Amino acid sequence: MTRIRRTPKPVSRAAPLGPERAEPAKAGPQPQGTPVAGPVGGRPQAGAGRPDRQEAPERTLRLFYALRVPTDVSTSLEEAQRALKGNWRAVRPDQMHVTLAYLPAVAPERLDDLKRLGALLTQEVAPMQVRLRGTGYFPNEGSPRVWFAKVEAEGLTELAGALREGVRNLGVQTDDLPFKAHITLARKKGPAPRVPPLTFDLGWQAGHAALYRSILRKTGPIYETESTFRFRGAAPQETA
Repeated sequence: MTRIRRTPKPVSRAAPLGPERAEPAKAGPQPQGTPVAGPVGGRPQAGAGRPDRQEAPERTLRLFYALRVPTDVSTSLEEAQRALKGNWRAVRPDQMHVTLAYLPAVAPERLDDLKRLGALLTQEVAPMQVRLRGTGYFPNEGSPRVWFAKVEAEGLTELAGALREGVRNLGVQTDDLPFKAHITLARKKGPAPRVPPLTFDLGWQAGHAALYRSILRKTGPIYETESTFRFRGAAPQETA
């Protein structure tokens, strides 16, 4: 049984996550080029995912590397979202993910380079044991815009750093803010109270990362899985 525990409000300040992107939400890897309407994985929804007739083709692509949050974990996080009140907009469970690198404006001709980069940098990465910790806000002071769950995994920060460095070496724009592993749970669209701090006894083994394309619509973002990258490295041996 999943346990969600309320904890006293922390006194320490949370490190800033950096600007939140209109992506929601981190996921199910699909075969290369498979469109996903709304969720970061799963079957496209009826009537969704089709470009509006009057929209011009995008001159640049909005992309991100991420870990998908599996269904059993996202369903448990959905239970925590029931505590939201006011003008918080909850992220749908099928859109939850852990962003590793965000690329806001990519020329279409660089897409293949980014696919090769992802494959290269993950081939020696071992499957990761991902754990969720407590909740937090960005910004932590004043009126927060984002409510999130903290994420930990051995090797996750190193992978995110390698991807960001590789992207910059390709001459592609990415953010240069410190990496803060998290799952966005909700975004605030107006006045709303904070949710009391929570901790989670949740986790999963991540066996791959993916490169996603985010297409913004008035009804919310649509995600397309551009490529998936299996973690092919050997798991570290436990010592007695």
